Amino acid sequence: MSKILYYDSFDTDFATSRGQDYRLPADYQWEQPGFARKIAGVLLHGAAWLIDAIYRRFVARVRIKNRRLLRKEKRGYFLFSNHTQVFGDVVNPYALCWPKRPRILCSPANLGIPVIGRWLPLAGALPIPDKLAQLKVFSDVVVRHIADSHAVVVYPEGHVWPYYTDVRPFEAGAFHYASKVEAPVYVATTTYRKTRWLKRPKQIIYLDGPLIAPDGLRRKALQAWYERAVRQLMQRRAKTSDCEYVIYRRKS
Repeated sequence: MSKILYYDSFDTDFATSRGQDYRLPADYQWEQPGFARKIAGVLLHGAAWLIDAIYRRFVARVRIKNRRLLRKEKRGYFLFSNHTQVFGDVVNPYALCWPKRPRILCSPANLGIPVIGRWLPLAGALPIPDKLAQLKVFSDVVVRHIADSHAVVVYPEGHVWPYYTDVRPFEAGAFHYASKVEAPVYVATTTYRKTRWLKRPKQIIYLDGPLIAPDGLRRKALQAWYERAVRQLMQRRAKTSDCEYVIYRRKS
């Protein structure tokens, strides 16, 4: 029997932690210099990649389709993904973006997670600021990562809904940087298939792209085009799911 979760709106958050109210300090630095921190980042990236390999093969049974699309991409790029795995969406980008080290846009609440939260930025987490004064610095960081040929991972749905098999509304501004920086845009969609012996479905992640936007679009029009194109791709892939491990119902 499937689990049933009830929600008030698409902003309902089903994954919370003790540090859920964590906010970035006014002087937060997204890029902290130092040789030791660089070495720590490399080691944490390798550890995350190894953890993800074990998780995908022996726990979640994840298959990745069209992985070659990103492996052959030399430029910096944006990867937009649906957000349906609490742990998988943290570690799967290390496999999806390999050999690049992913930079993952996330909520500051992730830094408030006990023990591991403080280490996430070294592993590639980019917490999104909620203060207007910090947006310019954060924007410069994202632009610089693209210029340095890195992969920037975005979850446009915002909140994680475990095993959700449709596509939720995207957060405002989710495609702001993709329309600001000239860089390839790819899409990853996690889908779910029933298995013969186990109740929990296996996962298939589809990679698509790069999306080719029409020439001559202004930034607002380009942002809207990317949002529509990504949604259509995700919806098409999401329809291949053939089971609902978790059923979501709006509260009456």
